[in-house]
Amino acid sequence: MTRSEINGCNWSRVVMCVIVTWLVAGGIADALAGDPLRDHDITADDYFTIGVITNCAMSPDGKYAAYTESRWEPPNEKRNLDLWIVEVATRQVRRLTFDPAVDASPQWSPDNQWIYFTSSRKRAGEDKPPYNGKKQVWRIGTTGGRPFAVTRVEDGIMGYDLSKDGQTLYYTVSQEAVDDEWKDLRKEYKSLEYGHGVVEFTQLWKLDLIHWHSEKLVDEKRVIRSFAVSPGENRIAMISTPNDLLISNEGRSRVDVYTVADKAVTALPDELWRNQAPSPYGWISSPAWSHDGNSLAFEVDFDGYPAEIFVAHWLAAQSPGDAVVIHKLRRPDEVSVSSGHLQWRGTSQDLCFVAEGHARARVHCITDIGNKTQGPARELTLGDVAVGTFSISGGGETLAAVLSTVTHPPDVFLFSANRPGSEHKRLTRVNPQVDTWKLPSIELTTWVAPDGVEVEGILELPPDYTPGTKLPMVVELHGGPTSASLLRMRFWIYGRVLMAARGYALLSPNYRGSTGYGDKFLTDLIGHKNDRDVTDVLAGVDAMIERGIADPDRLGVMGWSNGGYLTNCLITRTRRFKAASSGAGVLEVSMQWGMEDTPGHVINFQQGFPWNRTDAMHAASPLYELDKVVTPTIVHVGGKDPRCPPGHSRALYRALHEYLDVPTELIVYPTQGHCPMTYTTRKAKMVWDLAWFDRYLPLDEPEVKQAQQD
Repeated sequence: MTRSEINGCNWSRVVMCVIVTWLVAGGIADALAGDPLRDHDITADDYFTIGVITNCAMSPDGKYAAYTESRWEPPNEKRNLDLWIVEVATRQVRRLTFDPAVDASPQWSPDNQWIYFTSSRKRAGEDKPPYNGKKQVWRIGTTGGRPFAVTRVEDGIMGYDLSKDGQTLYYTVSQEAVDDEWKDLRKEYKSLEYGHGVVEFTQLWKLDLIHWHSEKLVDEKRVIRSFAVSPGENRIAMISTPNDLLISNEGRSRVDVYTVADKAVTALPDELWRNQAPSPYGWISSPAWSHDGNSLAFEVDFDGYPAEIFVAHWLAAQSPGDAVVIHKLRRPDEVSVSSGHLQWRGTSQDLCFVAEGHARARVHCITDIGNKTQGPARELTLGDVAVGTFSISGGGETLAAVLSTVTHPPDVFLFSANRPGSEHKRLTRVNPQVDTWKLPSIELTTWVAPDGVEVEGILELPPDYTPGTKLPMVVELHGGPTSASLLRMRFWIYGRVLMAARGYALLSPNYRGSTGYGDKFLTDLIGHKNDRDVTDVLAGVDAMIERGIADPDRLGVMGWSNGGYLTNCLITRTRRFKAASSGAGVLEVSMQWGMEDTPGHVINFQQGFPWNRTDAMHAASPLYELDKVVTPTIVHVGGKDPRCPPGHSRALYRALHEYLDVPTELIVYPTQGHCPMTYTTRKAKMVWDLAWFDRYLPLDEPEVKQAQQD
C-alpha cells in the first residue's frame, strides 16, 4: 500500500497517533485491555508495525514523561527514533518530532519548559551545522513546534549533560590524533585501516546557555565513553579509555573525576573492580551523582560474572581524589544488575537500578547509602514485568518505567517511588493493534538438569493450543550468555512470538550462565561452555517431551550470537534436532579470542588464553565435532560482524555443505554488523527461518509420519 507523507509523518501514522491519543485520553484503552477482541493471526509483517519505546525522562515536577519511540516508517530501511511526550494527569500523548534524524537522550530543563535531546538533522544542500547531518543537542517545548539547535559544532557532538540549574550544557566532541613513531606514514596513507596509532580522542566542553560562551574543560588524550556532572557542578565524572577500540573497555577503562576548583583530572583507585574482582576485564558504565554531589555510583559489568555497583564517597566538598572512600554495594539475593542505568531518588541516599530475577526485570532500590554503609533493598515495581529503563521525578516521589508484560510490548507506566508495590498507572498504549492479535500463551516452566540443578525457561504455545497435543517444538537460545530470556511478549526476529503464532511450541531456556538466578548459577558456566549449557538445554527438551508438549520427531533449535554458538554445539552433540538456525555463531573459541572485538568474554569463560588453556579452548569449540552433524542447518551472519566474525559461519557452511553433505544454506547480510538492522535484512531473517522450519518440521504430523515411512 502506498503511504502519503506530510512533514515527515505518513498519513497512516498520523491517523494512528490521533486514535491512540483519543483512546488514552478517553480511558477507552483500559477497557480494550480488559477484554480485547483477538481475531488477528500474527504474521512476519506484523513485526514491522510495532513501535518500541527506548528511553523515558520524567519532568522534574512529575507532570510529564518524555520518551523516544522507535518505529519502521517505509520506505525507509532503518527504524527512526522520534520524541514524544505524555501528560500524567490526562494521559494525553503528543508527538514532538517528525524528521528522520534519530532523536534520542531526552533531558528536562529544571523549569519543566524544555526538553533537550540529541538529533542528527539534515537538510538538502546544507553542509554547515546544525543541518549537516551531524549529531547536535536540540531543545523543544512541551507543546512541540520547531526544535532549536543548542549546539552547532562542525563535526557534531558525542554526548551531553545539562546542569541542574539549566544554565550550562556540557558536551563531548572527538578529535582525531595520530601520535606515534609512524605518524608521518599513517598520515600519508590515511585511507588505510590501522590496528592502532590513529585515535579519536575526546574533549569535554561547557556551553554557557545565558551568554552562549563555550569553553574547553578536558583534553586528556583519552576517550570519554560517558560522563555525568555533579548537581553543584564542582565535579564531573568520566568513564574513559586510552583509545577508541572496544577492547580498551576491558580492563583499561577507568573512572576519572575532573575537579572544577583546581581544573585537574584524577583517576579513582580501581583495586575493587580490577585486582579484587573475579576478572580484571570489567566494563565501567552509568556514572550517577547523588543530590549533594558527594557520592558517585557506577556499574562494572563482567562477562560470565555478576555485574556490581560501586559508590565513591567524597569526605569533603572539594576534596582531592585521594580522599575518596569506595565500596561495593550488596545486591539483593538472586538478582542480577541490568547494565545501563543508575539513578538516585530525589534528595535521598537511595540508589535505584534495574535488576533481573527469575525472568522478571524490576526497578530495585538500595536505601540509605553512606560511607561504606547501606540500608535494606526494596523493589519499586512488582509483578510479572520486564522493565527496560526508568526515570524518577525531581523530588523522588514518582517513577516512570518503560516495561512490557506477556500481553504487550514496552509502554510507559507510572509508579509511586515512595510506596513500593502500590497500584501503577499505564500512561501510553503505543501499539493498540496488538490488542487484536491472537497472542501465544507465555509462561514460566522449570525442569531439573542431570546434576540436580533446577533450570527455568519461557514456554510459548500457540493461542489455540489444546493441552495434551504434541507440537513441533523449536528451542530458542538467548545470547550473551550473561543474559536471560524474560517473561514478556517479545516479538523478535529470533523466534519469539512468531514461531508460536505459526503453530510451534517455543522453549527459551535460561541455561547455566543466565542472569537472574543467583551468582552460583551464573558462574557455574565458567570453564564449562559446551557442557553445562548443553545439558541444561537438552534436559529442558526431555521435560517438554515427557509432558506431552513436544513431538520428539519434530524438534528444532535456533539462536543468535551465543545462541548461535550454542546451536552449533547442540547439533554436534545430538541427532534429535531435525532443523537448526545458527545465527552469528562461534565455531572455534581460540580464533574467536583472536578475531572478536571483546576478547575478555573468551578469557573469562575459558579462564585463560589459547597458549595456556589449549585443551579448554578445544573442548569448548564445536568445530572439532562437525563430522557428527546430520541436522539441516541454515546459517545467518552479518558480513561486517565484529563480535562473531563471519569466518565462523562460513566455516560451518563449508563443512556441512562441501564435505559432510548436510542440507545447509548460508545467508550473509553484506552491510550488517552483529545484528541485522534494516527492514530488508530483518524480514529476510524471519521469512527464511519460517521456510526452513516449515520444510523440516512440518506442522501437519501425518505428513511427517508419511515422510518417515517413505
